[in-house]
Amino acid sequence: PMPLEQQRTIAGYWQDVAATTGAEFNFDFWKLCQPRRSTYPACRAVLAARAQGAEQVMIDAIQRAYYLRAMNPSDDTTLITLADEIGLDGQQFSQDLTSPDIQSELEAEFALRRRLGVYSFPSLVIEYRNRLSAVAIDYRDYRPTLDAINSVLSA
Repeated sequence: PMPLEQQRTIAGYWQDVAATTGAEFNFDFWKLCQPRRSTYPACRAVLAARAQGAEQVMIDAIQRAYYLRAMNPSDDTTLITLADEIGLDGQQFSQDLTSPDIQSELEAEFALRRRLGVYSFPSLVIEYRNRLSAVAIDYRDYRPTLDAINSVLSA
């Protein structure tokens, strides 16, 4: 379980993002769910959905469930519900969600994350001319991010 202080901190981040960007959040999540610190179940769900050609659809469904529907993406039952809602083969998804193959794929993704030097999410890394470059993301104005990308590409 996520410690209460961490829950308050993350809920505060949500409030800051909402105030800064106008993004919507369902703060009932913090009352209705038992937050846990692991994102691994959601990551495995994305990989299981990828196996059925629905990676981005699952990412979107998980984000809506978490931020807007007060559903816990750390719960397999939530993830299976989402798989059904987006039209995946529920039986296959349920099997894949906890399969050794998906776990191996997740570990390979973690290895890629380490190779890219990524430690926060989301992150943007450009590989150009066999060189990896991290690019800072400005969520309020795209121009600094675009300038950073152009700088990497012109180097």
